[in-house]
Amino acid sequence: MGDKRMSVETGRRGFLLLSAAGVLSACAGPMVTVAGRPNAAPPTAPVPVPAPPPPPPVSPATPSPLAVTNAEPTGPLRVGFCGGPNAPALGRMTGNLVAAGEELTRQISAYRTDGPIQPVVELIATRVISTPGADGLYRSRESDSSIQSYLDEARRLKGLLLLNIQPGHADFPTEVRAFERWLTEPDVGLALDPEWAVDPGVRPGQKFGHVTGAVLDQVATYVSELVSSHNLPPKMMVYHQVATSVVRDEGDLKPHDGVVPIKVVDGIGSREAKITTWNLVMRQKPAHVQAGFKLFYDEDTRRGAPLMKPEEVLALRPAPTYVVYE
Repeated sequence: MGDKRMSVETGRRGFLLLSAAGVLSACAGPMVTVAGRPNAAPPTAPVPVPAPPPPPPVSPATPSPLAVTNAEPTGPLRVGFCGGPNAPALGRMTGNLVAAGEELTRQISAYRTDGPIQPVVELIATRVISTPGADGLYRSRESDSSIQSYLDEARRLKGLLLLNIQPGHADFPTEVRAFERWLTEPDVGLALDPEWAVDPGVRPGQKFGHVTGAVLDQVATYVSELVSSHNLPPKMMVYHQVATSVVRDEGDLKPHDGVVPIKVVDGIGSREAKITTWNLVMRQKPAHVQAGFKLFYDEDTRRGAPLMKPEEVLALRPAPTYVVYE
């Protein structure tokens, strides 16, 4: 039932993502290697596939739409931009990264809090594409040089880099392990995007993908082992959720030493629509998982609605510890 109350703007977001991914996979060059794994990019731009059918509009928000459980934040506030090389449709962290970082700094300055705010750069490191590719997995990986450039900008900002994974037909544990070289850095974490983890026989964009709490727990176990074996500081492990069906059996994600799990709600639309989605999705959140929120500069305002203000975001309950803009 929760999915049917999602914003109709979700389909537009999916189309933008796949359109950009299809074009950019052709621009990436004939072959790159990431963490020892070859990755073939198609020689010509694949034709974007349709996005998942949009759900019906959300129901009107209740007079008091904010959730009331787990009201206090459980970590420092982090604010980030997402994106990928030459991919403006995927977020503002693209093109001239220093200029994008300065824009992120200005966005952070709009948040009035008592403590410092940590910048976050979220790079879509494994990107879903609209054709199967040489391995049939509907995904491509960013090169080491691209990842290094994003890490350099995160460090210039004195922030963190998150490697966002859109696996297509691949699986999260395999894709995460492909970036082990980078995850052993003290300021690199993960962001998992199960909307794009589709079942065999389903092309990305036909319908939402999904992940189970057990798979999230596998990734968290691996990250915890990396933190322990390399004596690293705790790492963020974000998982994005655009609809209630996208994360299943969430209680199977257990606490792990050295891992900071954060559930980011990706609902799109007006303030009322986003809060309705927030309330639906946050009902499933385990107590040990922190809350996060995503805003879309274009999609959230496409029907004339104003973008949610920082004070409105911070008034959400449970209080977000990570806010990311696309």
